[in-house]
Amino acid sequence: MVMKTTKQKSILFLKILIVFFIVIITSLYFLRDTILNEAIANLKSKMELDYNSNFTVKKANFEGFTDLSLTEITLTPRNADTLFSIQKLRTSINIWKLLTGEIQLGTLEVQNGFVQLVKKGNVKNFAAFLKKDNQESIKSSKKDYAEIAYRIISKVLNLVPTDMKVENLVFKLDDNAKRATIKIDKLILQNKNLETSLHIKTNSFSQRWKIKGYADPRGKRADIRFFNLDTGAIKVPYLDERYNLISSFDSIRLKIENINKSGNELHIDGFTSIANLKINHPRISRKDVIVKNARFDYRFLLGADFISIDSSSTVQLNKIKLHPYLAYETIEDTVYKLKIALPKTKAQDFITSLPDGLFTNFQGMEADGAFNYSLNFQYNINKPKELVFDSKLKKENLKITKYGTANLNKLNSEFIYRAIIKDVLQRPILVGTTNPNFTPLDQISPYLQKSVLTTEDPSFFNHRGFINEAFKQSIIKNIKTKKFARGASTISMQLVKNVFLTREKTLSRKLEEILLVYILENNRIASKERMLEIYFNVIEWGPNIYGIGEASRFYFDKNPSDLDLKECLFLARIIPSPKKFMYQFNDEGLLREFAVKQESFLTNIMTRRGLLSLEDTIYKQQTLNITGAAKSYLRLKVKDSTAIDSIPTFDEFSL
Repeated sequence: MVMKTTKQKSILFLKILIVFFIVIITSLYFLRDTILNEAIANLKSKMELDYNSNFTVKKANFEGFTDLSLTEITLTPRNADTLFSIQKLRTSINIWKLLTGEIQLGTLEVQNGFVQLVKKGNVKNFAAFLKKDNQESIKSSKKDYAEIAYRIISKVLNLVPTDMKVENLVFKLDDNAKRATIKIDKLILQNKNLETSLHIKTNSFSQRWKIKGYADPRGKRADIRFFNLDTGAIKVPYLDERYNLISSFDSIRLKIENINKSGNELHIDGFTSIANLKINHPRISRKDVIVKNARFDYRFLLGADFISIDSSSTVQLNKIKLHPYLAYETIEDTVYKLKIALPKTKAQDFITSLPDGLFTNFQGMEADGAFNYSLNFQYNINKPKELVFDSKLKKENLKITKYGTANLNKLNSEFIYRAIIKDVLQRPILVGTTNPNFTPLDQISPYLQKSVLTTEDPSFFNHRGFINEAFKQSIIKNIKTKKFARGASTISMQLVKNVFLTREKTLSRKLEEILLVYILENNRIASKERMLEIYFNVIEWGPNIYGIGEASRFYFDKNPSDLDLKECLFLARIIPSPKKFMYQFNDEGLLREFAVKQESFLTNIMTRRGLLSLEDTIYKQQTLNITGAAKSYLRLKVKDSTAIDSIPTFDEFSL
């Protein structure tokens, strides 16, 4: 009897609950238009008060229980261009999600509209919305990256309808007359199949694209491809005018296989691939950089206090495959980590996989053997001196069998050197004994050799082209200043840059320099003594002055073997800016105070290192005199040439 009563009570409770939901749903049904109009009124007020913008909807009403219809929707910031305008929008909302406070769209139809971002001078029609976002982000103190990311992704995907039809919707960008428009002629998402055609137009080109693939916003999966409907590659709009970056590709594929939050970690897995990517930018390379095939199999991991790309991810560049690990951690301090693991790779596969245009001096190079490589980088912003930079390369019968454009073997024989300054080829310099200005190493003053090695590369005879500690200090300095404020160039690197490369400040030149130096030093192509000898005979030492033979005569009218210590210290100090040597002197032809201090500093370093003795420094009693043709570059005070005794005396006037 008790059991029956309990069962009856349960049935009664269930009936009451059902009636309660029916009443709520019925109330919502009859009040839905009132609630909708009130929500629009609140949104209008919020746009006006918080964003100083005008939000209008000409007509809004429900069609059925969940279908919502809106016409002539606009958002216009005060004293700025309209942000968006849509003629007709129809959508359905998941009522059950709405009851829990979530907005999830079911279907969406959009007809005739535009969204535009406009910047005129310093006035942006979207500025108020950016400021609001910044203020809200500042208020947030402790961040749980996994939770924040998952919440944002979920909200965005809930706003992506499962069925969608968009016609004649245009996205416009106008950045002070730098314009780009993306017109969606037709976009259809039905039964998780996506297909759309786009018309892209900028000041410089017009193209038609097609996007096709699979999209399941509720299952958090997608597989989408971009193609060009016209002939040629897909050009990326806006970047060419805004950043002088010209880029294009044949096709892109983006696949999201999994978005899953398990415990305190968020996992995002998938891959993206691109075919025939072409990039052109003056800071990257003077030529088009072409990547034929690239693929990134990614696994993003986010936790409460870290964001990372897991080491199980793979980057493939033609035949090269490597595993990257990147992390941003805030567990105790803010720490940046980067690890790269390149498994055993055939040397020839590596050479042929290098992007065209980025390593032009390696074209035609051939090699035997294999190698693997690893890099470990770690930077703690609160403990910069503890920076980790560990680079290792392990070779297996690695041998260069044929050189490309940069034939490193030429260092062992006579060759013609021509400097390139601001794209202008300078006069030819014969590096060899046939040239009377060429000076063998044993005929260069030991003082000069010691001085130059001290200023440019003290460990030249001991390193293999690079100095890890110098790299570390360079990285620390550049991170602190947020710019490239310090390099870590060795004499080996300067030699390669002078003889085989140009002085252009591009990523391409720097990467080529690093690889060429490694090959030169680690394959012992030329001895250290020969490398130093060439360095002394090719570097710029003044206006149109190349090599120590020309420099010693230009400044002091001497042979390089006859230079004294003071003259050698001067020549070593001006290497970074040889064409500005005249600013070292005052109008009397004497070294300025800052130059004297530099000279003294260099002398003290060399003395402490045992490169100079007390007897060597007797020169301090002497004065540096520029006696060669360089003297004409000094800005000397003109002395009064009138003889004192030519002025008439008082007695002469009285005669």
